[in-house]
Amino acid sequence: MIYFDHAATTPVRPEAAQAAYEAMVNGYGNPSSRYPLGKQAAQQREQDRKTLAKALGCQPGELFFTSCGTESDNWAIYGAVERGKHRGKHIITTAVEHSAVVEPIKELKRAGYEVTWLQPDAAGQISLEELKAALRPDTVLVSMMLVNNELGTVLPVAEAVKLVRASGAPALVHCDAVQGFLKVPFTPKKLGVDLLSISGHKIGAPKGIGALYVRKGLQNWKPLLRGGGQESGLRSGTEPTAQIAAFAKAAELGAEEMAANAAHMQELKAYLLARLAERVPEVWQLGAGDAPHILCLTLPGYKSEVLVRVLGDKGICVSAGSACHRGQASHVFAALPVGKPWKEGAFRVSFGGENIREEADQLTEALREAVDTLFPSMS
Repeated sequence: MIYFDHAATTPVRPEAAQAAYEAMVNGYGNPSSRYPLGKQAAQQREQDRKTLAKALGCQPGELFFTSCGTESDNWAIYGAVERGKHRGKHIITTAVEHSAVVEPIKELKRAGYEVTWLQPDAAGQISLEELKAALRPDTVLVSMMLVNNELGTVLPVAEAVKLVRASGAPALVHCDAVQGFLKVPFTPKKLGVDLLSISGHKIGAPKGIGALYVRKGLQNWKPLLRGGGQESGLRSGTEPTAQIAAFAKAAELGAEEMAANAAHMQELKAYLLARLAERVPEVWQLGAGDAPHILCLTLPGYKSEVLVRVLGDKGICVSAGSACHRGQASHVFAALPVGKPWKEGAFRVSFGGENIREEADQLTEALREAVDTLFPSMS
């Protein structure tokens, strides 16, 4: 099998799996319990929080564990509008956000909020001038992702934050950094954001663990879950210590290897593009693809779902967009100002540190065969 779908999920690192195993078998105490086994679990949880915070570039007290990136995004969005409800009901976001941002904002629109959707250009990039024009005195939330999960475009989050602050709007700024964490260099402080979401299974940890960064000094932050008062009273519920341990270990190793992995993936992406230009010139790149691990391609006149199935039959895993679409049309591709055949033929190749040139060669030849054997339609 050739796995080119790391943007959907990553293989669990053996070291992360071992950390989870140790937490489950030897450190299984409840962190809220007062006897030694519970205290040991609580101490390990806090050490893991410090490890993850170091990899992210923030203070441990600014990091709160969640079940996934989606939960982190939802908490940030609903928490931000709750905090700003007396100041306004205007939200700004982009039309290319992950569904975990799009869907709660749609729900808020149905509840009476006004939403400005910033539209992308053909590269998937967002205009800062349009953001500046959209800002208002009643804007309470701006949510902009760091790396688009389908196009690989790196959005200008730091510049957007500066515009928000200069405008005088009371808005909190949230960033979905799930696809950017340990792929492109950043820290929450350098971006200037108030809220930032990350997820474990995008960096070699198991599914079922994420985190939300909440800037220190952000007052009156609403708890996500109420109960026993875990996570400083902001997200009650017994902490999943095994997943947390795995998340921390994956982040620690990922931070150490980030520069080398990014360079490797960038080189492999360039190699694949060169091979495709030589062997399958019918393939076009869609989007900017600034991030090293994501390459969006399109075969105009061919259906992406057919291409994904044909490649899958050959043991090559790519996707027709975000795995969270569950086979539905991508709203990201739909938002791009390109022709329908280019949108319908779009598929995503996403790399990991373990991918090699020989796999890129096999993907190239599989696409060449698909073009030669499938029946195209430009309708």
